[in-house]
Amino acid sequence: DTLIYERPDSPDLHFFAEVSDDGRYLVITGSIGTDPRTQVFYRDLSSDGDVAALLDAGDAKYEFIDNEDTTFFVLTDRDAPLGKLVAVDIANPAPEHWRDVIPEGGTPLAAVVAAGERFVALMLIDAQHRVDLYRRDGTFDRMIDLPGIGAVEAISGQPGDDELFLSFTSFLTPPTPYRYDLADASATLQPLHESALGFDTDAYETQQVFFHSQDGTTVPMFVTHRKDLHLHGDNPTLLYAYGGFNVSLMPAFSPTNLVWLEQGGVFAQANLRGGDEYGEEWHQAGMLERKQNVFDDFIAAAEWLIGNGYTSREKLAINGRSNGGLLVGACLTQRPDLYGAAVCEVPVIDMLRYHRFTVGHFWIPEYGNAEEDPEHFKFMLAYSPLHNVRPGTSYPPTLVTSADTDDRVVPAHAKKFTATLQAAQAGDAPILLRVEMKAGHGLGKPTAKLIGEHADVLAFLGAVLQVDSVPE
Repeated sequence: DTLIYERPDSPDLHFFAEVSDDGRYLVITGSIGTDPRTQVFYRDLSSDGDVAALLDAGDAKYEFIDNEDTTFFVLTDRDAPLGKLVAVDIANPAPEHWRDVIPEGGTPLAAVVAAGERFVALMLIDAQHRVDLYRRDGTFDRMIDLPGIGAVEAISGQPGDDELFLSFTSFLTPPTPYRYDLADASATLQPLHESALGFDTDAYETQQVFFHSQDGTTVPMFVTHRKDLHLHGDNPTLLYAYGGFNVSLMPAFSPTNLVWLEQGGVFAQANLRGGDEYGEEWHQAGMLERKQNVFDDFIAAAEWLIGNGYTSREKLAINGRSNGGLLVGACLTQRPDLYGAAVCEVPVIDMLRYHRFTVGHFWIPEYGNAEEDPEHFKFMLAYSPLHNVRPGTSYPPTLVTSADTDDRVVPAHAKKFTATLQAAQAGDAPILLRVEMKAGHGLGKPTAKLIGEHADVLAFLGAVLQVDSVPE
């Protein structure tokens, strides 16, 4: 193998490489840990030249989309927190020479795909997707109508092909592939395959609501339930969120949630700060010393569901995975009186030591480093779930999950949290730990293990929230 490029001066820089559609350029994108800021390098494959730096300041996100000869089209948030598509001449790549192709608008530009003679722009509108078409010169062409409240999971096309393909999903619709004819101005999405469900989706609905967090920030939330739901304040409700790492939590299909809905449950998904639903500023509002905003948002979501008659404290369960497990752990220790149950999955719990284990040091740009920065120590200690468990407190029924070979978030987090909660518990509610054997953080987990895990979670929620006694 021939060594193409290396950076011994920056060992934490890892790379993604691709070849431009015209076959002329090798494009290398570099990033450090989970930091959304990137660097772009390239090599002209028609010559024996070295790899050259195109955008290496590391001051913003830069994503290569396509090129026309020596003009690179790059998606960036430099001086545009909501994102924009710019044309960069590789001979003059400095920002003052850029040309805006799709300027920053009022909503986040989540992704861009070059297809046919157009740029396909995936827009984020209050945590839902919209697909806009632009001509190559940047003029707006038209919008593609999507089937409803949902998300585009995947979108693909080629610059020389008028076919566009995308996969659409929602809380009630499995991922469904569609084809779209870019050359036909009156075209509509045509499904290529539709999954058969043994579930009456027409009996259920998803609504989007908005609530105010503690500091007055407006936060969106999706709520899915039976259309004939009665707001009597006693519906079992599962509140899910993530809130971090500039991840946009979009509508997504889950068979487990269908089971919950069939039992009369309400499923709520809140779009907290720390994600990318409203661009990089929304992300930064929930990281480092501003992480408490995320917990405040989640607590406000719980209070909104109770205050608007969907559920009660006794019937409300909170749930999150990984960084979302940190969310549940922090909110559980800050407001143990607010929930009837908590399901804390593969969580990050010890915020003073997380960076010492496996890939934890990659999360320092998001969380901070309590060992090296005294200011970080102060705000991380203030919310670290492990260090805020209070003896003599009545904690609600809690299920903590992990896996014995999780090399993303080591199981020590879950085990230490469970033991500390059990030792501090003043009430009679169970504090349980479930450890899956021969499994990791979740990606690629066999279906049999997923069924077993989800069945145990549903059984736990059914028992502690008395789901089998749902009022008519």
